Amino acid sequence: MSYSCRFAVSVGYWKDPYIQYFVRQAKERKAPEINRGYYARVHGISQLLKAFLKKTECNCQVINLGAGMDTMFWRLKDENLLPRKYFEVDFPTIVTRKIYNIKSKPPLSKPIMESHSGESLLIDAHSLDSCRYSIIGADLRSSSELEEKLKKFNMDTQLPTLLITECVLVYMTPQQSASLLKWAASTFQTAMFINYEQVNMADRFGQIMIENLQRRQCNLAGVEVCWSLESQKERLLLNGWETANAIDMMKVYSSLPQADVKRYW
Repeated sequence: MSYSCRFAVSVGYWKDPYIQYFVRQAKERKAPEINRGYYARVHGISQLLKAFLKKTECNCQVINLGAGMDTMFWRLKDENLLPRKYFEVDFPTIVTRKIYNIKSKPPLSKPIMESHSGESLLIDAHSLDSCRYSIIGADLRSSSELEEKLKKFNMDTQLPTLLITECVLVYMTPQQSASLLKWAASTFQTAMFINYEQVNMADRFGQIMIENLQRRQCNLAGVEVCWSLESQKERLLLNGWETANAIDMMKVYSSLPQADVKRYW
């Protein structure tokens, strides 16, 4: 995702002044369809996130699971929309790379320091913890490890909590993702879960995607849950969530700002 996002930002689909510090510019141009798809994805997640922040008046926490090189913390700070605390979790190897970039690039480290009011800021190879922002290296397939590390960095189970996964659960077995969803549903007093993921994977386009990934030794271990919008909703309802809604990207496209649609389409 990172290179495609960097390219879409570079040609003006949306503004992200921070992605340049994490991701090198792609050498080849990306097709307009790819740029539009990423723009719709970023816009859709952002709208839901900001609606949650406004509903809670930012008295909440956000946990981005499998965050990669995401820059949402910095963009929210620029808009004065930071939650009480913003957590990111990913594999330790990814986290190490992200922390290195933050430490070595003042445009990334300065906003963290500006939002930090404590006496000490913890930072090592596999984790970073400030008052408002934490990055944690952990394996999402182990809910007990995840909870232990989040609590170490002051996760508050009483605060309204938004959890985000983008194309993450599909790489876990259905049993592993079910365990993560159950943990999230049972741990927080009030919670919302945003999951961006494939649907209609049984159709011809879906099958071609699976075959292409398999050729590259990339196995979608959780693809059987991605057959439809209904199967995506069902997985949440079966794992402790009271309500679930699902929309496809065509619905998201139809809700995009018309000025943007005319400019890019």
